[in-house]
Amino acid sequence: MKTINKRHSGMLIAFSTLLFVIAAVSFIGWIVLKPEPIMLQGQAEATEVRVSGKVPGRIDKFMVSEGMNVRKGDTLVLINSPELNAKLMQATSAEDAANAQNQKANKGARIEQIAGAYELWQKAEVGVKLADITYKRVQNMYNESVIPAQKRDEAEANYQAAVATSKAAKSQYDMAINGAEKEDKLAALAMVNRAKGAVSEVESYLSETMLVSPISGEVSDIFPKQGELVGSGAPIMNVVDLNDTWVVFNIREDLLANIKVGTELDAVVPALGNKSVKLKVNYIKAMASYATFKATKTNGGFDVKSFEVRAVPVVQIEGLRPGMSLMVDYGKLK
Repeated sequence: MKTINKRHSGMLIAFSTLLFVIAAVSFIGWIVLKPEPIMLQGQAEATEVRVSGKVPGRIDKFMVSEGMNVRKGDTLVLINSPELNAKLMQATSAEDAANAQNQKANKGARIEQIAGAYELWQKAEVGVKLADITYKRVQNMYNESVIPAQKRDEAEANYQAAVATSKAAKSQYDMAINGAEKEDKLAALAMVNRAKGAVSEVESYLSETMLVSPISGEVSDIFPKQGELVGSGAPIMNVVDLNDTWVVFNIREDLLANIKVGTELDAVVPALGNKSVKLKVNYIKAMASYATFKATKTNGGFDVKSFEVRAVPVVQIEGLRPGMSLMVDYGKLK
């Protein structure tokens, strides 16, 4: 009897042990074969403006350094361009010459010229009076048949010539008084405006030798060194606006079922001590063909495109900088 009980007890222990082993193996298999949660990894981006100048020159002085915060309108760098200074001198001299010509056209003839023209007119008027008196005397003598008609005609011709000479002298005097013609004055004024335009053009280029910040932000990169020569449009530095940030995710299209424009995402920022933040999707666009996952099976498979998904913080994230990673648990999306 005791032998039978021992046998039953051993079988019970063996069965219990078998059940424990099966349960342990099943638990380990569940742990090993359990699918890992899908984590969507994104990267923080921010508005970045590249600062460059219109004119070539040599870097004279940097007013800021990398990592410095600047405000919109702050001076960033000074560029030295001797060629522009020389062009400004040329344009200014041309403007002075045009102004002088314009003043001359508006002023008219010199006082001495006006006085000389007046005297010639007065002289001609005296000649008219003398010719008139002579003509009347000769006419009377002709009426009395003292002189022939030839003499009377000569006196009349001299009188008419004196009148014409007086009119010509009067015209010269009027021209001296009135000055240049209207068209000449307009031409002189146009030359002045043209010279002023040239000066304004050079001054506008000179203003580009002192570059200012187009936005408020942080200087992230400075490319040339002080004293180096930079060309027209060459990038000099970058300014990043840390208050205008967003997050970019590259997501396969088979994971887009729960992601739409307006979807809110719960993310963590490892660089900020796994700080929890909330994002809102505002942009979805298919990426280029290089980001397409090619099917490995000829039957039953299909190419999977990748989409660029952008999301903006619902509330500004303190300390978030471009390049930081943000993680989203896809399994928690509804």
